[in-house]
Amino acid sequence: MSEENNTPKNKWSRIFRKKWFFPAVYLTIAALLLSLVVWYQNLGNQIDETQEENTEDYAPVEHDEEAEPVMDQQEVIQAPVENMDEAEIVTKYYDYNADQEDQENAIVVFNDRYYQSTGIDVASADGETFDVLASLSGTVTEVKEDPLLGNVVTLTHDNDVTTHYASLGDVNISADEEVEQGDAIGTAGENLFGKDNGTHLHFEIRKDGEDVNPETFFNQPLSALDEALAEDEASENGDAASDGSEDSNEESNATEEESTESDATEEESSETDATEEEDTESDSPEDDNQESDENTDDSVENDETSGDEGETDETEEEE
Repeated sequence: MSEENNTPKNKWSRIFRKKWFFPAVYLTIAALLLSLVVWYQNLGNQIDETQEENTEDYAPVEHDEEAEPVMDQQEVIQAPVENMDEAEIVTKYYDYNADQEDQENAIVVFNDRYYQSTGIDVASADGETFDVLASLSGTVTEVKEDPLLGNVVTLTHDNDVTTHYASLGDVNISADEEVEQGDAIGTAGENLFGKDNGTHLHFEIRKDGEDVNPETFFNQPLSALDEALAEDEASENGDAASDGSEDSNEESNATEEESTESDATEEESSETDATEEEDTESDSPEDDNQESDENTDDSVENDETSGDEGETDETEEEE
């Protein structure tokens, strides 16, 4: 039994003693390690190829221009003076919905006539001249000298908006020139139409050719003008619809009154016809009586005639 148990140990000891055993083990381990390295590299290459395919599908879009902030894209309407706190609005915009005091302050008297102000007149607290600034960026479309309004400058902006600057003393820009918001376009001056205000600026904002109240839209984006006009149109359409319904009601009432009057006229005509028939019936016996009287008279006349003829015959016989 001891010999049989020692036999495997002797076999392994003989194998270990072989010169080729350990080199073979080393080579086998090296081959396994090399296989693991190659497999890992192939796995990494497959992952890289998959990522490249995905990145090709979602290629980034290149932008030549830098993105601008939203507030820079939509300008805010600014006052046409540098510091509105140091200025004074001497003539307001005439608003039909304003109170009586503001409406009285929005009336301009010129040559004994009263005019509704379509803008605002701005003057400095000390009555001195001041720089007039562009309320919005835009293009100079008109520079002229008006005999009543003085020097006038008109700027055109986005969304069909125009700004008008009148009663200017000096003008620093010319027609077709591009100006940025806040650029000085001139200085405040005087004019004949607003001579009672002394040195001042007359400023107007118009949307689609219609004047709006500048004070309402200071520090508001241009889109506020669109919203305000849309609300005005909606209210005007509502008023027109209500007026139309009132007119239709009045027309229907008038039609009903006319039909009632026509019915009353028909009733009156029928009553008149009935009265005439009654009168005709009442007149017919009188006509019969007249005819009978006429017949009686005729018979009497005939009798008298016959009597006369008889007397004549008797006289002739006696003779």
